Amino acid sequence: MLNTKLTHPEIIGVLAEAGHHAKILIADANYPAATKKGPNAEIVYLNLAPGKVTVADVLEVILDIHPVEEAIIMQPIDGDPAVSGADWVPPVWEEYEQVFAKSPQNQEMRKVTKWEYYEEVMNDDHILTIQTGETSMYANLLLVTGVTKHED
Repeated sequence: MLNTKLTHPEIIGVLAEAGHHAKILIADANYPAATKKGPNAEIVYLNLAPGKVTVADVLEVILDIHPVEEAIIMQPIDGDPAVSGADWVPPVWEEYEQVFAKSPQNQEMRKVTKWEYYEEVMNDDHILTIQTGETSMYANLLLVTGVTKHED
C-alpha cells in the first residue's frame, strides 16, 4: 500500500513519466475532454456524479506529490450570459488559491482566453486530462510540471 494521498495507479504512472513542462489538465464536468486534448494525452475519468470528485480535491492530492511550475485558468468570456458582470470571478478560483496556499507550491494562476486555453492544452506537452464531476463554471485548471529539487 502506498503511503501518499494519491493512490490512483494510472494517474501515478502518468505523473511519474511527466518531465519538465508536461501539462496536466484537471477538467470540470463540462470540459470537452475527448476533443480538446493534446496528441499524447491520456484521459482519466473521475466524474463519478455531479460535484464528485471536484477539481480542488484532485489539485490537493496532486500538489502533495507532483512539482508544479505554473497554473493556468480560463478567464470568463465577455458577454457570457452564465456570468454576472465584467467583474465576476468564478468562486471556485478562491478554492484553488486556498489549496495552493496550504501547499509548499503556492502558485499564482495565469488567466488566458478560452481559445488560448485550448491552444495551451492541445499540444504535444499535454500528457493527462483528469475529468472531474466539478460543476462550477470556469473550473478547469491546467498545471505545468516543474522540476523536482533534490538535495545533494
